Amino acid sequence: MAEFTPTVPARVLPAVAVRDLPEPPRSTWRVIGPGLVGAGVGLASGEFILWPYIASQVGLVFIWGAAIGIITQWFLNMEIERYTLATGETALTGFSRMWKHWGLVFVIMTLCSNLWPGWVTTSATMVTYLTGSGEGSVRWIAIGMLLLIAISLTMAPVIYILLERVIFVKIALVATLIVVAILFAINAESWLELGRGLTVGARFPVPPLEFAVLMGAIAYAGAGGGQNLCQSNWIRDKGFGMGLYVPRLVSPVTGHEEAVSSTGFQFAPTKENLARWKQWWRFANIEQAWTFAMVSFVTIALMSMLAHSTVFGRPGLENSIAFLEVEGQVLQSTVGTWFGLLFWVIGALALFASAMGIVDYTSRLASDTIKTVYMRDRSVSVNRVYFYTVWAMALIGTVILLAGLDQPLILLVFSACFAAVMMFVYSILLIILNRRALPEAIKVRSYRLGALVWSVAFFGTLTVIVVIQQAQRLLGG
Repeated sequence: MAEFTPTVPARVLPAVAVRDLPEPPRSTWRVIGPGLVGAGVGLASGEFILWPYIASQVGLVFIWGAAIGIITQWFLNMEIERYTLATGETALTGFSRMWKHWGLVFVIMTLCSNLWPGWVTTSATMVTYLTGSGEGSVRWIAIGMLLLIAISLTMAPVIYILLERVIFVKIALVATLIVVAILFAINAESWLELGRGLTVGARFPVPPLEFAVLMGAIAYAGAGGGQNLCQSNWIRDKGFGMGLYVPRLVSPVTGHEEAVSSTGFQFAPTKENLARWKQWWRFANIEQAWTFAMVSFVTIALMSMLAHSTVFGRPGLENSIAFLEVEGQVLQSTVGTWFGLLFWVIGALALFASAMGIVDYTSRLASDTIKTVYMRDRSVSVNRVYFYTVWAMALIGTVILLAGLDQPLILLVFSACFAAVMMFVYSILLIILNRRALPEAIKVRSYRLGALVWSVAFFGTLTVIVVIQQAQRLLGG
């Protein structure tokens, strides 16, 4: 083959270097991790809060929305991973190659979604159910959790390894809760309602819930918003594809840091490289399908069924996060005190782990964009930018909590709506990036291109409807 000229645009950032695609692993088990991290971080707002909340209010008639949200996100994740597998660069860096400030736009939107500490506040709230310490202590527990997260993320020698281990423990705890729930708490009626909610019993819209809540639930079925974009960073730290050539994110305090740029590489489409690409692409698809997609849907379905079996139809059920307290109390009375306590313990730990993952991925996106696009020629490392971003998020979250903004459900719905807007925009950019920046043999096409067009239409429609509804509310008010 003649000398290969990279197809990745180099108008804004330096041209990528040409290198061969690394050999893929012989076993799928060696690449398991990023999908579980994505699902594990996502086992929070959607699985523990928004979907069970919907089930507590209207039953399981909308569970089909979770299936659509997760399938759509699986296709999005694979297109985000496609660019990173092929170049070693994150999707945000790819967007920045088309227009310098795209990465910054998404970082700002992700920060707007995640600076409001809704997840850590919910974890703290569940701790108060265990201790009986009352609502007044929620903010102080949440502040302590934020500081613990910042210390943990900035002191770990290799940050991805810490996060992966925390998420694996979290998934094991949630799996334990689900098994016990199936054995002792989920009734036959909920199984029947699940089937109806996926088929004949499905309804939309679902009164009396606001459209914003439904939109947020679909957007956060699985991951949502900036978290999907961070699949790039996680598979790169795991050593997927061309990401193997890029140094991993480490602590500037306890790890060996390198002040390197995060621009990447591209392989020539030779017979050998394309054969390796097929294997990497197969591994990545399997890993995402069986970890991210399957774990996310099973968890949403079963946690929603648990809420349906325990609190659906109860009079006077609060339109707030307090349904989790009632759910735990019902489990104590119907199954045993031990199970209600187990529900709150695992819920608090799971939501804390999600809060850690959210701080991590927000800081990864921010540090990667800042270093690659705006501080590329400076000696400061991406690790140090990450360090400062993590601590800034913890301190801003603390200020927000001290100011009295600590209502979890409102914060989570706000964040989820922001996520849907982001997904609408980056679905468009993924079509452009993976059609123009990659060689013909590996660019997005066929039904996967159709899935991206569907994502644009789906999240675009949801975004427009919510904006219209909120504008009408403001004008009417």
